[in-house]
Amino acid sequence: MDVLRHLFSSWGFVLQILAIVHLVRRRGAFFWFFIILMGGYIGAIAYILIEVVPDVYLLQEAFARFERKKYIQKLKFTVAENPSAGNLEELAELYFDQKEFLKARETFDRAISTRNDSIHALYHRGLCAFELHDFPAAIADLEPVVRSDADFDHYRASFFLARAYAQCGNDQQADALFAEVVQHATIPETWYHYASFLKSQNRFDEAREWAQKIFEKRRTMPRFVERRERPWFAKARTLLKELPS
Repeated sequence: MDVLRHLFSSWGFVLQILAIVHLVRRRGAFFWFFIILMGGYIGAIAYILIEVVPDVYLLQEAFARFERKKYIQKLKFTVAENPSAGNLEELAELYFDQKEFLKARETFDRAISTRNDSIHALYHRGLCAFELHDFPAAIADLEPVVRSDADFDHYRASFFLARAYAQCGNDQQADALFAEVVQHATIPETWYHYASFLKSQNRFDEAREWAQKIFEKRRTMPRFVERRERPWFAKARTLLKELPS
């Protein structure tokens, strides 16, 4: 019995450590820290059931990455035999999903040179350029996309174009486009980047207002959405601390 009690106590301690590590990495609510410490293994189990188990869906992305890698290898052989625009775009999108932005950009280049009327390919090549910090190239690709369809990909094209304008110092264009985007794309990511842009323009009151909107929206979010958007709450909290009183 003493051995079983010792093992159970050890496992309870391990559960507490795992729960605290998850809490810190996910930037969860601070009250859980006290529940885990004061509640022992029961508090740790409560945290795992309420906060960790719902995050199991994140494992799906890990499996998806593995499957994409296998399909990429298969598609590369297909492209070697038939380098059509469609095959090249599909391969480029897989690279993009894997966050291999340089390979994705080079492959989109080949697809666009084969068929230059694909707004979809132009948009994704612009995103690749943005992620590679080549902001002038991102602007060159995203401008025709936005001219063609301002709400392309639920205003994501306009959103990244506004950010690219800001990075290049085109503040008036960035401001006008941001102001349009945040009226339609009402998610924490867009509001956070708009607030960050306003901060860079020394428009601190407006920046604070948009950062606070993120927390107001949080109150009405379903739990699974709140969990997904959690990093933006942490960034908004940091931004608010950086703003002068």
